[in-house]
Amino acid sequence: MNRQVILYIAMSLDGYIAKEDDNLDFLSVVEKEGEDYGYTAFQQEVDTLIWGRRTYDKVLSFGIDFPHKDKKCYVLSGSKTGSDENVEFFGGDVRELIAQIRSQEGKHIYCDGGAGVVYELLKYGLIDRMIISVIPHLLGSGIRLFKDGRPEQHLKFRSSTTFPTGLVQLWYDNQPEQ
Repeated sequence: MNRQVILYIAMSLDGYIAKEDDNLDFLSVVEKEGEDYGYTAFQQEVDTLIWGRRTYDKVLSFGIDFPHKDKKCYVLSGSKTGSDENVEFFGGDVRELIAQIRSQEGKHIYCDGGAGVVYELLKYGLIDRMIISVIPHLLGSGIRLFKDGRPEQHLKFRSSTTFPTGLVQLWYDNQPEQ
């Protein structure tokens, strides 16, 4: 199996993944009992996770059990090294990390931000698929999902799904230059 790097993330309609203070309250706009927008099914397809340190710290701040104990988790960090009970910190070249993961047998690789990680992966053309849930909310400012300065990339549309809550989920595959 070709281990794909899949970005699975939510953003506001105006392109933000959080407010400046990492506040994610806007996600509650689409909370609906019994609806997970395909997240559980997606989790069955991945066995490795890549996050940025701020995203990891945010998840820890929720005060819940770490939700990915069944996966190999890497946190990209310029300041932390080693590992803790949940993750391995990685401060090297993200291209080497992806190559190392892909050289091993396994399922797909899940990326859920933050913006710095997405930028690095896009800069090197390492994201194979994007599954972006657009929340019907305008934040006005915050942390953009797609930072400026990355290379232009052509994407191939796979599908879209609309939900009664107003969330629209977009699926795109990266089309490497021929």
